[in-house]
Amino acid sequence: MDDDRAAIGGRPGDPGPIVIRPAAARMSMVRGDITRLQVDAIVNAANNSLLGGGGVDGAIHAAAGSGLLEECRRLGGCPTGEARITGGYDLPARFVIHAVGPVYHGGRSGEVGLLRSCYEYSLRLAEEAGVETIAFPCISTGVYGYPKAEACEVAVGAVREWLEAHELPSSVRFCCYDDANAHIYADRLAADD
Repeated sequence: MDDDRAAIGGRPGDPGPIVIRPAAARMSMVRGDITRLQVDAIVNAANNSLLGGGGVDGAIHAAAGSGLLEECRRLGGCPTGEARITGGYDLPARFVIHAVGPVYHGGRSGEVGLLRSCYEYSLRLAEEAGVETIAFPCISTGVYGYPKAEACEVAVGAVREWLEAHELPSSVRFCCYDDANAHIYADRLAADD
């Protein structure tokens, strides 16, 4: 193998070029419960306090156990558009990345930029932690009222751009709990193929 690299311009012992698979091949959609996924990290659609709430946030806190709440208390909250990383505790995932999405106010209050930032911030934390596989919920589409199709466009666009420039994470799943989001994401990802 070293001789092959030397023959194509590399040096013996050189690991060779890093090959990054196309972004579309690294994204997928799964319908189900994010708390049960066998991935390195799951993203939590958190509120600013990071102390749990309804929807996916409450489900993740319940499944992870009390250790997650204790660690989140020490973080002191998180601004909208950012994320924080914790351990996964009783979850199959090693990490939980808590992303605080925007409340939707008709799209005229910087919601697109804040939602996009949630995904970028989460991916950056994942990369820093060496995460290979990550799963995102549909951030801000529940009680925060972000229109599902618009949120999907922001999510897929932000993740695609990240994956085109970065090796990690190597696999991103969009975990949809409901049929409406599952259909939207399946159609959107099929359009990228």
